[in-house]
Amino acid sequence: MPMEFLVRASNRLPADFPPERRAEMRTGERAIAARWRQEGMLQRLWRVPGRTDWIGLFTADDPTVLHDALTTLPMYPWLDLTVEPLSTHPQERAAETGPDGVPARTT
Repeated sequence: MPMEFLVRASNRLPADFPPERRAEMRTGERAIAARWRQEGMLQRLWRVPGRTDWIGLFTADDPTVLHDALTTLPMYPWLDLTVEPLSTHPQERAAETGPDGVPARTT
């Protein structure tokens, strides 16, 4: 069963990094993110206001699969990443199944 992960990334790319190389890497990262969305790995992505940091909600079979995917990002060597595996809270399980333990209807 796939796991959910909250990934926080801070970009540590040096300020004097060549702008054309930076633009190249951003294009590459957008393409990878689009592929991850299509494959179902990337669920949501947020920008942290006023920063180049981002937060993403990912789904992967296990932490190693997610790690291997994140290392393919062109900016990976300059990213400070924090990965938090997520577990379903009891309140969410109750909401998903209903008070009697029967799956709740979503219609």
